[in-house]
Order: sequence, then C-alpha cells, then structure tokens
Amino acid sequence: MTAMIPQKLVRMSSLARLSGVPAPTIKHYLREGLLPREYVRATRNAALYDVVLVERIQRIKALQRERFLPLRVIKSVLMGHPSAEDDAAATQAVQDALDAMASKESRTREQLLGSGMRAEDLALCETMGIVSPIVVNGHEAFCGDDLNLLRLLGTSRRRGITKEMLPIEIVGSYVLAIRELVRVELELFRQGVMPRAGKDLSTLTEAATQLSEQLVVLVRRKLLMPTLRAMVEERMAAREAAPKEQRRAKKRHAAKATVATTASAHDRRRQRGVA
Repeated sequence: MTAMIPQKLVRMSSLARLSGVPAPTIKHYLREGLLPREYVRATRNAALYDVVLVERIQRIKALQRERFLPLRVIKSVLMGHPSAEDDAAATQAVQDALDAMASKESRTREQLLGSGMRAEDLALCETMGIVSPIVVNGHEAFCGDDLNLLRLLGTSRRRGITKEMLPIEIVGSYVLAIRELVRVELELFRQGVMPRAGKDLSTLTEAATQLSEQLVVLVRRKLLMPTLRAMVEERMAAREAAPKEQRRAKKRHAAKATVATTASAHDRRRQRGVA
C-alpha cells in the first residue's frame, strides 16, 4: 500500500480557524471516529493535522446544522453506506418541506412580552423544549412554528381559556403523544416509500411530509365525536356502577360487623363460664 503523503500539517488551533469549527468540537469528532486517524501526526510536543480534514469537518458540521443528523448517521454517510445516504436525503427533504411551510416572520423576546405574552409561560415553553430562540440582529427571537405555537397560546388566553383551564404543562402531554405518532409515521415512510422512491426520494419526501400533516388533522377531526361519545358512555357506566358497589360495600361491612358482634358475644359467654 502506498503511504499517504500529507498535504500540509497544522496545529489544532489552525485547523479550527480554517474550518470555522471550535477545537473541542473537532476533538469530539475525532473521539467518535468521524475523522480518519491517518490524517493525524503525533509529535513530541503536539498533534498535527492534515489540512485535508478541513473539508470533512465542515461537511460534518453542515450535516449536523442543516440536516439535524446524529453523529452515528453522519459517520455512515461519510463511509458511503447507501441507506445512510437515503436517510440524509430524506432528512434534507423533510427539512425543506418544513421550511417551505413555516412562516418567515420573527418576533423578539421583548416584542412577545410587550404584546402580552406571560414571561412565565414563555420560560416554561423554553424549559420544556417546545420552543427555542435564535439570534436575529443581536437579539433573541422566535420564528417559524415556534412563533406560531406561542401565538396560539396567546390566542387561547385572550379568548378566555385561562391558565387554570389549560395549563401550559399540558403541552408536554401533547408532545409525548405526538412523538409516538411521528415515530410510527416515519417508520412507515422508511419501510414503504424510501425503498421504492429511487431518484424521486426528495420529491416524494416533501409530498409525504405535507400530506401526512393534513392526514393527522383530518383523522383527529373524525375521531373527536366518536371518542367523546365513548368517554361519556364510560363515565355514565362508572356512575351507574358506583351505587351498586356502594351497596355491596355496605353489605360487606354489615356482614363483618355481624361476625364481630357474634364473636364478641361468644367471648363474653366464655368469660362468664370461666368465672
């Protein structure tokens, strides 16, 4: 095997400057095996890195930032695994579809609070991970679906749905339930669409993303009344069963009291006999 000839060796500080990625992040990529060790030269005083790594580091960071891929998937993409390439392409297509549907409008934290948004509600939404601010012109701001969620919360308050009626914490239950729905949806997509999409994967992914959102809205709407009727019937059955259970409980209590009284009478007779 022909030995690889380094193009140019630089220190970690220079590698970080050239790639635009902080040194701790690059070291993490090294530990995770995303950067080939053959591009690293150890010396007595410090490690040196081939500048060819700059392009690879930038690609890893782009896959993280733009496609939100975990490092394990990125590693598979860099190794050229076909399924990983499909995952990356599908992820990009989903992100493109979401970006196309999302509003481009943004509002700073100060603007939201000034419009009546409760500071504690906003803080709780951030703590729960429901919304995340970005920096716009040096100010923290919320945009896209994050802004839509906050506005929806504000609209519910203005229409009289108070914090006591609908606490913000209930959104966490929504997130848990919908996360499972999304997991099922994506698994069906991976099994049904991706293996058959071929070169049309990106187009089909965008279409599926938009259609599935409409499907969820329509199915939820169809299920509201049947589910509500079932819940009412369950509560009625529970109310009807309650008196019966109460009567059975009273009978059990009376039977226990009778047994206790009989036992007490026997005890008194035995005590008189002994005396």
